[in-house]
Amino acid sequence: MKRIFTISVLVLSCLFSVNVSFAQNAPVKGKVTDAATGEALIGVSVSIKGTTTGTQTDANGAFTLQAPPTATLFFTYIGYTSLTLPVNNQTELNVKLQPEAKELQQVVVIGYGTQRKRDVTGSVASVNGSLLAKQPVQTPTQALQGKVSGVQVLSSGQPNSAPILRIRGTGSVLAGANPLYVVDGVLTDDIRNINNSDILSLDVLKDASAAIYGVRGANGVVIITTKKGKSGPAVVSYDANVGFRQIANPLLLANRAQYTDYLKDANPTADVNAPVTFPGTTDWLKVVSRKAFTTNHNISVAGGGETNTYFISANYLDDQGVIKTNGFQRFTIRANNDINISKKLKFSEQISLSRGAEQTVDLNAIYGNIYRAAPIIPSIIDGKYGNTSAWGNVSNPLIQLEKANNFTLNNRVQGNVALDYKPISSLTLHSAFNADIRFNNQKNYMYQFASDNTTFTVGGGNQRQDNSSLFIQNDDSYQYTWDNTATFDKTFGQHHLTILGGIVTEKFKSNFINGTRQDVPPNQDQWYLSLGNPDVNAKDDNGGGLFTRQSYVARVNYGFADKYLVSGSFRRDGSSKFNQHWGNFYTFGAGWVISEESFMKDNHIFDQLKLRGSYGKLGNDNIDQALYIITATSNLPYYFNNGTLNLGSVIQDIKNTNLKWETTTQYDIGLDFAVLNSRLTGEIDYYNKKVNDALTKIPLPGILGDPDNSYITNAASYSNKGFELGLKWNDKINSKLSYNVGFNISYNKNNVIGLNGGQALFGGGINSKTVTRTDNGQPIGSFYVLQATGVFQNAAEVAAAPTNSFEANKVGGLKYADIDNNGVIDADDRVYAGSYQPKYYGGFNFGINYNSFDLSADFTGNWGNKIYNGKKNSRGSENDNIEASYANSRFTTGKPSNTDPNVITSATPPSTYFIESGAYLRLNNLTFGYTLPSAMLKRANISRLRIFLTSQNLFTLKRYSGSSPELFNDDVNTGITEAGIDNTNYPVTRTFALGVNLQF
Repeated sequence: MKRIFTISVLVLSCLFSVNVSFAQNAPVKGKVTDAATGEALIGVSVSIKGTTTGTQTDANGAFTLQAPPTATLFFTYIGYTSLTLPVNNQTELNVKLQPEAKELQQVVVIGYGTQRKRDVTGSVASVNGSLLAKQPVQTPTQALQGKVSGVQVLSSGQPNSAPILRIRGTGSVLAGANPLYVVDGVLTDDIRNINNSDILSLDVLKDASAAIYGVRGANGVVIITTKKGKSGPAVVSYDANVGFRQIANPLLLANRAQYTDYLKDANPTADVNAPVTFPGTTDWLKVVSRKAFTTNHNISVAGGGETNTYFISANYLDDQGVIKTNGFQRFTIRANNDINISKKLKFSEQISLSRGAEQTVDLNAIYGNIYRAAPIIPSIIDGKYGNTSAWGNVSNPLIQLEKANNFTLNNRVQGNVALDYKPISSLTLHSAFNADIRFNNQKNYMYQFASDNTTFTVGGGNQRQDNSSLFIQNDDSYQYTWDNTATFDKTFGQHHLTILGGIVTEKFKSNFINGTRQDVPPNQDQWYLSLGNPDVNAKDDNGGGLFTRQSYVARVNYGFADKYLVSGSFRRDGSSKFNQHWGNFYTFGAGWVISEESFMKDNHIFDQLKLRGSYGKLGNDNIDQALYIITATSNLPYYFNNGTLNLGSVIQDIKNTNLKWETTTQYDIGLDFAVLNSRLTGEIDYYNKKVNDALTKIPLPGILGDPDNSYITNAASYSNKGFELGLKWNDKINSKLSYNVGFNISYNKNNVIGLNGGQALFGGGINSKTVTRTDNGQPIGSFYVLQATGVFQNAAEVAAAPTNSFEANKVGGLKYADIDNNGVIDADDRVYAGSYQPKYYGGFNFGINYNSFDLSADFTGNWGNKIYNGKKNSRGSENDNIEASYANSRFTTGKPSNTDPNVITSATPPSTYFIESGAYLRLNNLTFGYTLPSAMLKRANISRLRIFLTSQNLFTLKRYSGSSPELFNDDVNTGITEAGIDNTNYPVTRTFALGVNLQF
């Protein structure tokens, strides 16, 4: 009986405890509104602090949550300051959230740390990741186009191409002009593995503040920060779009009638019916192109508890190329986690795994021939190819596509692990190990085919592949950076001091091995080198690279009374790429927040006004790691007097063993402001950037035996000077209607100011004749050509003209200016005729939100630059095709022209006739979206569902007669002096897509 009584008491006690427990959780209701407008906020995250319990506000801003009377609620909402609010036995709460701090109060990443934008003394631009994710593009830099002053972005329609960035002009010719990318602390030169939806923010260091990265910062720094989780219930997001791409503004080529009419003048002896097997016109661009499918899917889960947060995402991207057989697929997984081991110690990890599969095409072999292939030859009939080469023309572009299979598989691991220890509240010790590991496999297979009637409609010609050929290359690279820093951050009354010091160690190692075999079977399952013939033109090679860097960094930021700002940084870099290993790089900055002065307190114009300036020295070591090392070439044949052949080694290249990095000094003066209740914010900057000790070529006497008759040394100087203006307007008319407008424009003047004994650099060959010259007093890569003055109208003009050393003067031919007045038109009569570098570039964007509808548009453009129409000039054969516009406008006896010549041959020299304006304005993105009311979604436990239509590159206003004024050269290191020549560029594409944003 006693035992039964005891059990009863225990059961009653448990029941009482349960009842008490249930009594402790009571419903808490409330409404969340905008503190400024009183508008109800939809989808605000409401959670009980220290737990994973939470909810979200509905269409009326209302919420209901079961919570203990002593609980503390945590409110978070994008664009608003988070709020912590105790329940205090209340059952109903009216919550007002303040919009996030004004533009100058936002936090930006400055390298090894962050700062409030109002405290920054350098020129730093920041773009929210949500703006980058809106566009259907592979890389964030493509989405950056037109959004930041001082940043020019050139992109290509080719899948998996890396956009070219120029921050405040071109600063190098031989050492690379692209910026450094930093992804969550990982230093890299390639961000094609980054999923745009994972990006929280993108910050651009444009001025000398990039000196914190030493020899990597001369061309600017782009810092990408990926998303992390927040304490609260798990938030699941799914973002996707699906659509198609097509060639934007395809170039029209001459049809059969226009082409045969042209041949009567270009090649009067040609029999236009000889190779013809069909009476129609072949549009070669349509033959090799297609409407390409594209899709992008991203799913993420984010959340966390009191001691840890997590963000996990997966992404799949499929981007077909508009050229047949071309395409790219990528799968990416990311995991970002933070764990508070204790109040003083935090562990964090960010890791990304990506796998990309790319089917490439040879632009020179394919796209370069599209414009030249004769339209009277069929592409393919009854399984047989039209034989363009038998017509004395280029190869058939279609067979070049279908008889080649170029495949590359890319695997990449990128991320870091870090520990942060705070022995005291003002001191943080940070240690991070960052790694970037790549494994790539490439297979290029050429199928066998003969140049006879079994393959072609007409036999003969020179397009053939006598043996199948397989090329395989495996390459891998490993790069790690180990950062160890200590940061002291303390406020003493009106004084705020931040001191950073640290050590950075970096190592890079790469290896590759490749081989080639012939007569490998055409079955893809048998594409192994061991199955080929090792006795016929077999080739194997291997190599790699290794370099290390050791750095010491320091930075001090000081502010007094939130209005007087001083900053300085120092970095000492040691690099194995140079015989002189060590160099010092630094920056100094100062700022004055004028709006905090007492005499500005009662002003009715400026809400915020800051004057800032900076000066510093940066470096560029983006060169081959063995450029200064003298090497010998082995296995060279040499015959002695007795006729005996011997193999030996000899030093062929003359190198400068005292090479050093290029250095850039830059000063910047800027003004940041906010007016009209901070609805209008803006930045104005002037900068002057000078590159010293730039690498260039020095001529050598031929007797020294160097194959190039030159050697590379530090003997050049370049400058970039300019202005930048950026404006943003944000306004809310009422609770239903809001809008924003953004505008930025940049002016840049690039100039070669001293080759110091170096030789002018020529580039951009057209028919074995150079088109550009980089020399003193001109922009890098300036067009250097003859000056065309018109077209010969009659025999009298021909007789009176100077002798032409390139091609005979004739009626209907181009006339040129005799610059040196010696009676002969030759290479000495060339003039500078502009460059591809724009004088002005920028962008304009706007967005409108009305109820559940949103509309946004982004424009980009530039002017003051030139384009060389290389397709028009590059005619290797008299039987090559021409552009339709030229066919209609060229000089004929029945329709004379004073601008367009009768024919263009391989002997026609580069001239101003082929140079056109590169100015354009493009609607880069247009998006229309609709967000379903939350009341409709509540039953499905969906917190947000948005459906949108988007278009990329909808239209372009241009003067250039070619397809697109935006030209892309993917060989960014060796092609800097060749920029602006339109010859074999991949076509620019237009995209239409339907997408969805879903959140649970």
